[in-house]
Amino acid sequence: MTAFLFIGCSKDDDTIYDFIGTWAGTYEGTEKGNWNIVVATDGKVTGTMHSDQTTENYYISGYLSESGELNATIGSPDDGSFKGTLTREDKKASGTWTNAVPATVRSGTWKGAKTSK
Repeated sequence: MTAFLFIGCSKDDDTIYDFIGTWAGTYEGTEKGNWNIVVATDGKVTGTMHSDQTTENYYISGYLSESGELNATIGSPDDGSFKGTLTREDKKASGTWTNAVPATVRSGTWKGAKTSK
């Protein structure tokens, strides 16, 4: 019976909990600004990107895998992407973004860190 408990439960079963909370940082490329997201207990991600150039706010929505892979869209409907990796060990995050609103496609990279639970 004890062996079953060890086999039936793995560390991967609760890894999403390391990511739950608020993450924030900056983005750059053809546009720059700051971003923040909140990771929920089910891995759902919501947040915003704020542009320094246009003073626009763009909605971020998506999901985070238990391994820390972020797959989100920018805008509603999907006007772009916000993808990357959140790390459990050092609580850092980085990735790429694209946005086709208002007219021309813009893109670049983003980075940040976990700010709170």
